[in-house]
Amino acid sequence: MTAQNVLFIAVDDLRTELGCYGATQVISPNIDRLAESGVVFNNAYCQSGVCNPSRASLLTGLRPDSTRVWDLWTHFRDTIPDVVTLPQQFKANGYHSAAIGKIYHNDLPDPLSWSEPRIMIPGFPYDPDAVYRDEDNVDFLERRKIEITEEGRRDRFIDPLGEWYLKACATEMPDVPDDAYYDGAQTDVAIEKLGELAQEDSPFFFGIGYYRPHLPFNVPKRYWGLYDRDTIELATNDYPPLNAPSMALNNMRELQGYTDFTDAPHPMNGKLNDAAARLLKHGYLASVTYVDTQVGKLLDRLDQLGIRDNTIIVLWGDNGWKLGEHASWCKMTNFETDTRVPLIMSAPGCRESGNCTGLVEFVDIYPTLCELTGVPAPGNLQGESLVPQLQDPAEPARGAAFSQFLREGIWRDPSGRDYMGYTVRTHEYRYVEWYDYETNTLVARELYDHRKDSEENENVVNNVQNAAAVAELADRLRGAGCRYPGIS
Repeated sequence: MTAQNVLFIAVDDLRTELGCYGATQVISPNIDRLAESGVVFNNAYCQSGVCNPSRASLLTGLRPDSTRVWDLWTHFRDTIPDVVTLPQQFKANGYHSAAIGKIYHNDLPDPLSWSEPRIMIPGFPYDPDAVYRDEDNVDFLERRKIEITEEGRRDRFIDPLGEWYLKACATEMPDVPDDAYYDGAQTDVAIEKLGELAQEDSPFFFGIGYYRPHLPFNVPKRYWGLYDRDTIELATNDYPPLNAPSMALNNMRELQGYTDFTDAPHPMNGKLNDAAARLLKHGYLASVTYVDTQVGKLLDRLDQLGIRDNTIIVLWGDNGWKLGEHASWCKMTNFETDTRVPLIMSAPGCRESGNCTGLVEFVDIYPTLCELTGVPAPGNLQGESLVPQLQDPAEPARGAAFSQFLREGIWRDPSGRDYMGYTVRTHEYRYVEWYDYETNTLVARELYDHRKDSEENENVVNNVQNAAAVAELADRLRGAGCRYPGIS
């Protein structure tokens, strides 16, 4: 039997805003096409609602308390230097592993994972997060560089790899071709690379990481034109959950990093006006369709090369993203909007199409790909193979999924303290416990009853009738593989 290739597609900040997940406003025909040839995991959960911990967890098969990566700054090689990552394991077992774009977090790559250096795109920075093409925005950034240099802060605030202090507005829509931005340009390179990999004697593990729909929503004008902003529906639960503790809500620092949203209010203090909300949601939808088009080009290339029937495709979004729900935007909470993520897997020899409603986790991807390909799975993995669900989506999965988030640093809670929040999601409930990071003291709890509150609009943890459920869910957390309770 010929070894199966793996096409590993990561999409930054992509929530389940796709047609195959029931979203009605978005245009996503190509990802929907992929879904028709594989299994859509309707209840997949990342291990942390922010990029670096989520990706480190998925790519090592370990939960955040095992990787000790809870923030945006820590590299897992500094905490678990000898860990064998998913692509590294494939490389060690006869695969040619290659990567382009954002697989690991931004400027925290892992050369040990790949058979060759990370593929770079001429004309783009190493971390092409906020690339602008509109002339006014480019001029603004050049002025800021001059100002920062004159202030003597160049080394700190102007980074050749792409510095987040040098961002302009949150959206732009110039009339340019797809390859004017990184995601389109990298797709052209990836298409050529697929041709090279198809000629290799060894199978390949090819990671392609897209930056949109992460802010800023900078995509070509034609994608904006596919939507009528006036008809875009806004979140109906645009208010903080009743009885939610302050650390449960993310502040707006990520959005405030853009010149046109510096005054975005904390969810406890207000919400964006409808015009601003529609602009952001318009930009998000346009960005999803832009990336969807690039994914379609990859799928077409597999067909052209005649290797589609011998290639496993995995598409995943690293965390969810709020589009005005709970008066908030972006990610960085333990809510359903941030932890529920798209996961689509198409594997030769498995179910051609189906929807799995069972609870699954990102730590399950590593052992799944190992079983599908015959690559031996390391003994330290904390996930479970999803091959049974790929063969029969109705096969029961987990009884619970676990995530966590560290509210710290520039994303600090209004109280000024740092907190670690652990959450368990069952089919019926979401339960959360928040611990003071320094003292390990339990300071707040949340319970959302998904049987009647799927949007998580009311924290009912103190309702007497829920006492038994709270006790049972707390016990589940203690057995979740976290270094529970809190951090020591």
